[in-house]
Amino acid sequence: MSIIVNGTEITEAMIAAELANQEDSASPRDAAVQQLVLHQLLLQKARENGFDTSNEGEAIGGLLDKELTFVPSDEAACLAYYNANQERFVQGDSAQASHILFPLGSGDELSATLARAKAEGVLAEVQANPARFAELAGEHSTCPSGKQGGSLGQFGRGQMVPEFEQAVFSTEAGQITPELVETQFGYHIIQVIDRQGGKAISFDEVKDRLQQYLNEMAGRQAMHDYLSTLVAAAKIEGYTMPGL
Repeated sequence: MSIIVNGTEITEAMIAAELANQEDSASPRDAAVQQLVLHQLLLQKARENGFDTSNEGEAIGGLLDKELTFVPSDEAACLAYYNANQERFVQGDSAQASHILFPLGSGDELSATLARAKAEGVLAEVQANPARFAELAGEHSTCPSGKQGGSLGQFGRGQMVPEFEQAVFSTEAGQITPELVETQFGYHIIQVIDRQGGKAISFDEVKDRLQQYLNEMAGRQAMHDYLSTLVAAAKIEGYTMPGL
């Protein structure tokens, strides 16, 4: 059965071409179809808003610049987050952890959203059966550590990228992070094996980095909500989109 998005067909040739960008996905065909559906929805929306779609990338970029809005985090919001999450802002401590790493996608927001959906499926499996963590790391992780069940050994503050570090040091030993952790390397599912305590970092030391982090998270949430709205309002035949 053909896949039709608001009257526009997604052909097998289009899916075949997109598959090359989804080779690292757990289900490359599903990832390719989802990417093409979201791309088509954004393109249609850009056209509705009067953008010249002869350059599809520029048209979608212009649409997102116009449509995606969020309130940037000010110093007060950063301080509130700092006070509510002080366990994340310590130094001198160390941890032992394992992870399962998934690629971000082919470099744009759409493919990142699709890659995240695949990673969340494995996260659900791990949370339902933590004993399978090493097995699933071997099956899915794109990090060389996957061959050792995802083990990263022991490390201290400053040795990992900030997002990874914050997740590890805000998770109790023996637990798995409740959500995916996104870094420049991809999406991580993290299991904290052990933790040793340290001392607090002052708000002044972290406020600039914290503001950047909170704004990035708000931007990703705005993108997620916008795509979800487009999917909910669309008539998609021949394929059922997963929840974003």
